[in-house]
Amino acid sequence: MFQAAALTGSKPEQYADLIEQARALLAGEHDRTANAANLSALAFHALPDVNWLGFYFFDGRELVVGPFQGKPACVRIALGRGVCGTAAATGRTQCVEDVEAFPGHIPCDADSRSEVVVPMFQGNQLIGVFDIDSPLPARFDADDVAGLEALAQVFLESLR
Repeated sequence: MFQAAALTGSKPEQYADLIEQARALLAGEHDRTANAANLSALAFHALPDVNWLGFYFFDGRELVVGPFQGKPACVRIALGRGVCGTAAATGRTQCVEDVEAFPGHIPCDADSRSEVVVPMFQGNQLIGVFDIDSPLPARFDADDVAGLEALAQVFLESLR
């Protein structure tokens, strides 16, 4: 049975520990749903001040909600719409200090105030996005972006 360890140290050290735990948790499993579910649970319970964390997968037309932790979510998001759709369409991580100021923000959880969305690609193929929300404005910084991008990469590597 997998046992998550408490995160300690600086934020980069905490993400390094979380990435190590994620690799151990996903080792040997290649199922997208299983790995997205376990990674969502691991990161949601490890990271402070997060109210939604999970995946949206690209179905060839739009983003469709995948495994997550938090309140019920928007089911479908068009490419280019909201923070998730913008990350998917641009291929760039979005780090939003105030979601209410983001043009076209989709308020799935009214408690969310800041958000990071990491687009996930295998080669040139869009797989989906890794989405993290917080009820605190400006909750995320460059260390979070780097750590969350690395977690998304661990997920993508598990699919091979």
